[in-house]
Amino acid sequence: MASTSNPSENVSVDEMDHQENVSDSGSDEQPEQAAEGSAASGSQKKKKKKKKGAKMLKNLLKGPSDKVPQALVNEILQRAKQEPGASAEEVNEASVREAMEQMKILDVLRGKTGLGGQNKKEIGEHKFWSTQPVPQIGESAPEEDGPIELSKPSSEVRQDPYPLPKDFEWSSVDINDEKQLRELYELLSAHYVEDDDASMRFQYSAEFLKWALQPPGYHKEWHIGVRVRSNKKLVAFISGWPINIRVRSNIVQASEINYLCIHRKLRSKRLAPVLIKEVTRQCNLKGIFQAIYTAGVLLPTPVSICRYYHRSLNVRKLVETGFNFVPRDMTLARMIRQHKAPDEIVLSGVREMEERDVPEVMELYQRYMKRFDMSPVMTKEEIQHQFLSGRGTGESVGWSRQGQVVWSYVVEDPETHQITDFFTFYSLPSTVIGNAQHDVIKAAYLFYYASDVAFKENADSAGLLTKRLKDLIGDAIIVANNAGFDVFNALTLMDNSKILPDLKFGPGNGLLNFYLYNWRTASLSGVQSVGGVPEGRGVGVVML
Repeated sequence: MASTSNPSENVSVDEMDHQENVSDSGSDEQPEQAAEGSAASGSQKKKKKKKKGAKMLKNLLKGPSDKVPQALVNEILQRAKQEPGASAEEVNEASVREAMEQMKILDVLRGKTGLGGQNKKEIGEHKFWSTQPVPQIGESAPEEDGPIELSKPSSEVRQDPYPLPKDFEWSSVDINDEKQLRELYELLSAHYVEDDDASMRFQYSAEFLKWALQPPGYHKEWHIGVRVRSNKKLVAFISGWPINIRVRSNIVQASEINYLCIHRKLRSKRLAPVLIKEVTRQCNLKGIFQAIYTAGVLLPTPVSICRYYHRSLNVRKLVETGFNFVPRDMTLARMIRQHKAPDEIVLSGVREMEERDVPEVMELYQRYMKRFDMSPVMTKEEIQHQFLSGRGTGESVGWSRQGQVVWSYVVEDPETHQITDFFTFYSLPSTVIGNAQHDVIKAAYLFYYASDVAFKENADSAGLLTKRLKDLIGDAIIVANNAGFDVFNALTLMDNSKILPDLKFGPGNGLLNFYLYNWRTASLSGVQSVGGVPEGRGVGVVML
């Protein structure tokens, strides 16, 4: 199943990793350009040929998307089925592959290795990240949580922006200026996160960007752009906004860093490290010295790793765009029937969230999120913004409004009229590249939710919470289907892992790594349980 990983993979720090590889080369030219016109000696040519052959062999062994090699899977299958008591239902390719992928993930969390075949030495050679206050790959778990570097007064923070190459200049992007908002939309739409085979790319709407980039207390100075000095064209961007986040027992004032994007023709200009240093400087000037960010690539060092899951809604369209495929033992018609969403809401009292619900929703949110090791600490104003300000304009038609980016629903007890549950999801479509039939996949992403069933006695052990969440998120799927979405995406965080398979979500091939800047803590449970904490329960942060 294809992955539309969230750049939070959302945060296109994917490009940051690519940038570091280029920076280490010591040339501003693309590798192909740098090779042209060089009079390589015979020994140099042999070395290049040898390296090329080694790379081809490495890619062959890796298989597509750095997956476990098929030959290895086949060998394990053959041996496993020869064991007494083995059955086809218990031992199949999917289960073997999933188990081996999870073993790789556990090795990363334990600091033994990196994803994609990268080891500690290779990761450690990144020049930029070795200079930053982040845990390095292979470091042992800290004895206690805390900052890596101490904070300092703003007077001791660098006062001038970091220098850019001579043809570029810094620019603060005004999200409330329609022209500049359009520029940002066009930059992200053409140059932001793509999937591995460059067939899909996130398509952030102007309404989404205004909602995501302007939470309560945001700083316009943290919307940092780079322009071409001669024609003022916006060619790079990075952003941040303040967030209070609880990491285990500590409340940390931090920034959420997102939307690092560089024009694809300029990715040899070493702009990514400069952008990161500049947004860090801007945060430091405001007294913020910690940050949270995510990426689909491995950097030093993830605090947790989650996997994307996808619930097909418009099966035919997903198959036609290559997002999904029809298994060999399945027909398209049968697949469509299997994934047909129910027509009617299951829970009684489900209705759209309103302004008057904010206090109750906030109280329920705060209680529920304490169950996870890392979660945002939101104020009333932040709850209102995150769950209601992106609801669009006008009357709801077909379960959606003009310009709507977030859907928020509550469950109101018919007798007591108290809010017992809520769920939210947001819209982030993807452009389909080079497809004659479809140009956009409409994707819904599971956001925050909560249920007071979690506080009942034996809620976990008796399966009460799992049953309730299946109904609650099942209703979210119904709303998304009625609103015309093609797919519903979620990550293995919060309580999602226990309900996703039963709601017909399938695992994607995308992993999302969570990072903390200038904060050291032991690994948090994500796609796998860690330290006795059930899978998912370590992470209660959903990044846009």
